[in-house]
Amino acid sequence: MRELGEKRSLTGKIWRWRAEETPSYQAITRQLGLDTALAPLLAGRSLDSPEQVLEFFSPRLQRLADPDALMDMDKAVDRLVRALQENEKIAVFGDYDVDGATSSALLFHYFRSLGVTLRVYIPDRLTEGYGPSPAAMEQLAKEGIGLIITVDCGISAFQALQSAGQLGMDVIVTDHHQPSVDGLPEAWAVINPNRLDDTFPHKELAGVGVAFYLVMALNRRLRSMEWFEGEIQEPDLKNLLDLVALGTISDLAKLVGLNRVLVHAGMKVASQTDKPGLQALYRLAGVPAEQDIWGLGVDQIGFQVGPRINAGGRLDRGSLGYELLAGQDSQRVEEIAQILDASNRERREIEKTILDEAMAIVQQRNLAETRMGLVVAGENWHPGVVGIVASRLVEKFHRPAIVAAVDREGKAKASGRSIPGVDLLGTIQTLHGMLLNFGGHRAAVGLSMAAERLEEFAIAFDARLRHTYPAETFWPLLTVDSEISLAQADRRLVEHIQRFQPFGMGNPEPIFVLHGVKVSFTRLLNERHVKCVLTDEMGHRLEAIAFRCWPGLLGEGLLKSGSTLDVAGVISLNRFRGEERIQMVIKDARLG
Repeated sequence: MRELGEKRSLTGKIWRWRAEETPSYQAITRQLGLDTALAPLLAGRSLDSPEQVLEFFSPRLQRLADPDALMDMDKAVDRLVRALQENEKIAVFGDYDVDGATSSALLFHYFRSLGVTLRVYIPDRLTEGYGPSPAAMEQLAKEGIGLIITVDCGISAFQALQSAGQLGMDVIVTDHHQPSVDGLPEAWAVINPNRLDDTFPHKELAGVGVAFYLVMALNRRLRSMEWFEGEIQEPDLKNLLDLVALGTISDLAKLVGLNRVLVHAGMKVASQTDKPGLQALYRLAGVPAEQDIWGLGVDQIGFQVGPRINAGGRLDRGSLGYELLAGQDSQRVEEIAQILDASNRERREIEKTILDEAMAIVQQRNLAETRMGLVVAGENWHPGVVGIVASRLVEKFHRPAIVAAVDREGKAKASGRSIPGVDLLGTIQTLHGMLLNFGGHRAAVGLSMAAERLEEFAIAFDARLRHTYPAETFWPLLTVDSEISLAQADRRLVEHIQRFQPFGMGNPEPIFVLHGVKVSFTRLLNERHVKCVLTDEMGHRLEAIAFRCWPGLLGEGLLKSGSTLDVAGVISLNRFRGEERIQMVIKDARLG
């Protein structure tokens, strides 16, 4: 691959190769009959042998790690078996996001198959906040609950879990967030692959993945006890994998290791799901029914289905996502789906208003030029959408961003999002003395503080980032994978690319570079998108489109018919009105 240099693109980015392939990767592609343009993809995924490549291309459930390898799993299963034998009342305490809703619904469906109805408690985001609280524990104790399972939360709920114990309830924590530096909460069992003392190698699991592992372990124990020899039939765990895929993708968990296996299998189930709530949501989101595995794409889950489930939690309707996924009454789930769809439209309107105000703050104070980390706040901002706004600021300025909503009591509730290479949670931990509470992981955090300390925190946040990371970490970059010619952009290449699916965090859809192609037959679509044809001197042609690039320098550059550009984008198969064409979705371009 040729050097990319330091030339800025039309969007202001510097292009960088994701990985440099060595001759050994070229040899693997030839041995397996793959296009040699895919050698850098093998390098970027450390697929160092034909055997590793074939295993990557064929994720199988049989390769899932043993659930008993997770710390405290045996203790949790022992306690659950006792609860089942003694007919104890069991509650699930979930989160209001998609990961929490899918985790809660997964346990509900599984236990319902056992003839057990769980009490599911989803807190109100605005009045109760994230995770278990002492008040919630008191309510569950009044209802006679003997055992609580937390999903996608609980790892930092020290006070609440202590209250649960004092009230005579046992708690099994299932979570995937980073534990507090203060250790683990008091609980019967704490199942979290990210426990510092857990040698379980698969740290990538989302909350729903951890919940599924709990179900796997419990189901195996019940089978060994001949629990399913009588009237109760053994539940079909594969039928729960649509929920695992939905929660994992929506939580932006890395699609590597166990997650790759679970999502690959889960997308097959999700494409033909039997859950009425998902079917209703598919219809509203315009997702075709009865699809093959890649007819329903990760992008459709991440951008059409997931946000609608999330919308309830963001706008004070936190339990609706769970109710949709757990519901069996077709009329009721249709009503919930309609509410969530309307909530999502409302969320988008609120988000746009706050984003416009946040952008104005960044530009008026020149923050993108003077600070490595962005911190903005507003008094009338909705706390349910500040995380999305933070993501938009990261996309625009390539800076870690923290966006806070200040309430009437002078408390700032904030969400933060990071950029590649910056451990946001680690940075926040060094500033914990300014905060009331915080939690999250490398890429995303939630935190709160007194509003009067916001500027002090912003300055310290910026200083810590400058001290910890080199300046080039904050340069806007486009990571590209491989260079191809127009002649290589054919159906064979697309078929080989598809073998790397599912794409997502940790396994991004590859971006290919075309050097020195001419742009012709350009036209503007809907005043936002540019459609064109890329050609070379040999007469090869490739249809291409750049979404949401107008107005802007990228759109201007592409609309100059006859111009010569280096173009970077995704190669895919575009299906439209029964026809299939190879197409590039342009991500960026540089002057040739």
